[in-house]
Amino acid sequence: MSETIPSGIDLPETKVAGHVRHGSNAGQPLTRREGILKVKGAADYAADHHPAGLLHAVLAVSGIARGRVTHLDIAAAKAHPGVVEVMTPANAPKLAKSPDLKEHPFAWRLDLLQNDLVRYANQAIAVVIAESLEAAAEGAVLLAPRYEAEPARIGLDADGPQDLYVVGAGSPATDGAGDVEKGLADAVQSIAATYETPPQYHNPMEPHAAVAEWIGGKLILHTPTQALSMAQGRIASLFGIKPTDILIKSPYLGGGFGGKGSISGPQILGIMAARLVQRPVKIVLRREQMYGPVGHRAATRQAFRLGVDAAGALTALEHRTRTTSSAFDDFFEPAGGASRHLYASPAIFTTHEGVRNDTGTPTFMRAPGEATGSIALESAMDEMAEKCGLDPLEFRLRNYAENEPITGKPYSSKALRECYAQGAARFGWASRPLAPRRMRDQDGLLTGWGVGTALFPALMFQAEARAILRANGPARVEIGAHDMGQGAWTSLAQIAAESLGVDYGTLDFEIGSSDLPNAGIAGGSAHTATAGTAIHRAATDVIAQLTALAVNDQRSPLFGAGNRNLVARGGRLSLQDDASRGEAYEAILARAGRASLEGKGSAAPDPTNQQAYAMYAHGAVFAEVKVDPDLGQIRVTRLVGAFAAGRVINPRMVRSQYYGGMIWGISFALHEHALVDPRSGRVMNANLADYHVPVNADVPSMDAIIVEEHDPHVNALGIKGVGEIAVTGTAGAIANAVWHATGVRVREFPITLDKLLG
Repeated sequence: MSETIPSGIDLPETKVAGHVRHGSNAGQPLTRREGILKVKGAADYAADHHPAGLLHAVLAVSGIARGRVTHLDIAAAKAHPGVVEVMTPANAPKLAKSPDLKEHPFAWRLDLLQNDLVRYANQAIAVVIAESLEAAAEGAVLLAPRYEAEPARIGLDADGPQDLYVVGAGSPATDGAGDVEKGLADAVQSIAATYETPPQYHNPMEPHAAVAEWIGGKLILHTPTQALSMAQGRIASLFGIKPTDILIKSPYLGGGFGGKGSISGPQILGIMAARLVQRPVKIVLRREQMYGPVGHRAATRQAFRLGVDAAGALTALEHRTRTTSSAFDDFFEPAGGASRHLYASPAIFTTHEGVRNDTGTPTFMRAPGEATGSIALESAMDEMAEKCGLDPLEFRLRNYAENEPITGKPYSSKALRECYAQGAARFGWASRPLAPRRMRDQDGLLTGWGVGTALFPALMFQAEARAILRANGPARVEIGAHDMGQGAWTSLAQIAAESLGVDYGTLDFEIGSSDLPNAGIAGGSAHTATAGTAIHRAATDVIAQLTALAVNDQRSPLFGAGNRNLVARGGRLSLQDDASRGEAYEAILARAGRASLEGKGSAAPDPTNQQAYAMYAHGAVFAEVKVDPDLGQIRVTRLVGAFAAGRVINPRMVRSQYYGGMIWGISFALHEHALVDPRSGRVMNANLADYHVPVNADVPSMDAIIVEEHDPHVNALGIKGVGEIAVTGTAGAIANAVWHATGVRVREFPITLDKLLG
């Protein structure tokens, strides 16, 4: 994709690897590179593709949560006009490996019509393939399945809990330091409180979809994914083909939130259907089918015990979590992680236990663990502050951690004090009364103010990139990166332009295809740091090659410059202290007889820095709510968030991510709750009418403050992630504001009027 886009304001020069690049657009609030395409409807999402001979596939899904399918009326479905085939366990293409094989921890076990067993409601039990979507949907109804059902195991008390060894992405289930029992015994004040969070489901605008076409044993697949290379590897393993025989196209995603991090069963079923009928097949999940086979955030029950001394300093913090997973796989929500890294205490203990449910397997969902854990931790901190008679912000400052609490590591950078100060000043926190139910507006509505601390790890994964300088044409950068709306098309291109010393508007920039260098996964708020570092190093490589050509060529005005710093700017190399002595990239290449130069770069976490430092983004969110004293109706009316997340590549995109996170926090605190029928195991509100998320009328006045922070250790570019951190502070701030407005502490989320009215 190449577009002509006006360039931004030049920045001061930056010295990089022996030469200097400046005049780039990094740091500028540029608009979305692909924005016009999206507004015009010209950005092609997976389901927008219609290869010749396309058939449509529709899932027939289970209406029970546990048991087996005893009958499908296949004849009736196949007799329906337009139906081409019905794929069942009897005729599904054979796979090279069992979909229950765990080749790596994130290769979730998939239901791919290998038998008649049912493991959760909404599991695929057949696929109807037809000439039209309507015919396929009608054929699926005609299957009229019958079952041999067993009682569903649903909820946090469904089965005996099991001890866990790891949670989330491999974190230890139990961790801590010091003697919690002694800390509680020595405490002047203590509290014990239990909080519950419900199951929540990814609801991106774009559902999971696949358009699959087999050509001569090779697969072309259009599908939304947050991890092109990982999806390619999983598909190759299941079908027994080489990864290079699979081309996945995913330039645009209509949201992911973690639910598109791993390839899902329905996407694989679309590929199987295309192989079965030997024609291209499109499969798109209906909204209600998103509740089951493509992941969710599991429910939690979190029990806290906190103790403090006479000065209001924590003496002990205990955080015990019970959470659910599927009966057949292992992903457990790491809620206790929120208490391991934030507040100073000489004694901390966190642990998790798991309960098996007859549901689809949970997975990563925006701020996994930190979102569920932080709303409970921030509520517990507020309850402790109240018992001490302290302002909640003052209480947090008294327990500010100068080093990571359990490990004692220094933070690679930490501007949380500045976040507290700037957020509180912008919000007007100093005028907050200490006691609840002391503020009303002119309409008599109870008004409350709350604060929550935001924390998210500064992660980094592995990635590769390619940069190309051309004698006749614009510079080009290639990386198999993913843009699910967070702005990767724009921010990564800004990094590329800065690192190459070319104008952003002339750059030829390509992402979103599996035949490009592997960009890793767009998850963990790590994509800009990871892919950006690979791009930066690829550009550094190619500029170093170009520099060598110039300084070793007697015909170049830069001949003999040696180790003197050079400026790479506007497509020219010149001396840093003599701009008149230089030449254009094209001239250097032409004189050397080179049509192009190619540079390669890679990114990976630095194990030395990871061992030496605790790496996190931090923030503080201040919330105002208004509550009707008679009806219990709650409205968030104001949010101010202040966040420190290292270097900012594009403040417009960063603020957009902060706003999105804060809106998600509103959703977590007040709206989202999947209601599961304990008899059938089915989600009863599996639609966007009854599964509540904030709409425009629910979104208050929001302000996101970007707090300046320089981190020399986190990665070469000093970038931390911003996509998830704002969820973690906001949900707790709103819960605490509701208490401040009403004097009622709700410990079961979301907070709804019935819980306030009792």
